[in-house]
Amino acid sequence: MRVKASRKASFNAAHRLHRTDWSDEKNQEIFGKCNNPRYHGHNYDLIVSVTGEIDQETGFVMDLKILKELIQEHVEEALDHKNLNLDVPEFKNLNPTAENIAVVIWNKLRPHIDAKKELEVVLYETPRNFVTYSG
Repeated sequence: MRVKASRKASFNAAHRLHRTDWSDEKNQEIFGKCNNPRYHGHNYDLIVSVTGEIDQETGFVMDLKILKELIQEHVEEALDHKNLNLDVPEFKNLNPTAENIAVVIWNKLRPHIDAKKELEVVLYETPRNFVTYSG
């Protein structure tokens, strides 16, 4: 019997979608407003889910208090109120698209969650735009 347990969190961050190997014109054409040289921000919503067997002793797939602490330590502390391009090492050479942010979050959390359990990250950049990454 496999169950998915989820925790919702949020963080605020600024970013700029830009490729230095492209011309300003191409960056503007592809990324539009998201290419603002002065950056722009989002109020990101995050849902982290862990899927696995229910532990017969605890009744948990994963203790959600532990998941909350992992998200706070490895995601919120690393990304909240940061300029992703300038302040977060993972984005030094990686365009901070929602897709790439979700992968970075997954990579930050994966080592701390039992390998037998599936990990899924859903990242909302806006209430209507979101991405899902499951490894």
